[in-house]
Amino acid sequence: MMDGNKLNELRELVEFLKANEIAEFDMEQDDLKVRIKFAGEPAAAAGGFDMAHLSRLMASAPAAPAASAVPVAAIPAAAAPVAEVEEKLHEVKSPIVGTFYESPSPGTPSFVKVGDQVEVGQVLCIVEAMKLMNEIESDVAGEVVKRIAASGQPVEYGQPLFAIKAR
Repeated sequence: MMDGNKLNELRELVEFLKANEIAEFDMEQDDLKVRIKFAGEPAAAAGGFDMAHLSRLMASAPAAPAASAVPVAAIPAAAAPVAEVEEKLHEVKSPIVGTFYESPSPGTPSFVKVGDQVEVGQVLCIVEAMKLMNEIESDVAGEVVKRIAASGQPVEYGQPLFAIKAR
């Protein structure tokens, strides 16, 4: 069971993450493990917030009476819709480590945009690895709901690139 101080710290952490548009966060502190994931657009780059500020926030969170603390049951309930939305979407993942590009060359239109209908085998993007341009094709037919990776940014093996609502 969490005491009022820990619940207040957690509430402040959630507010901090929302204010800095951080979509996912994992933390382990003593006997407390926290994983927070918000629905919506992907977060800004990790460099978009100050980790030292976050540490100070967690270390200096003021005490709150237990009566004003956020109920523990409210936190999992907020995360439930995220899982439901993700189950209906198919993620196209990077088959290799490299650099993600949404268009064939700088200044040209993207292969696909959010809202486009795609077919199996249609090129969605390019992942450059060791100076080789690898076309990444859709493995399902449907509508592009979200572009998860940012153009020009590195991607890892198995990292989601697009979310597609399959037909």
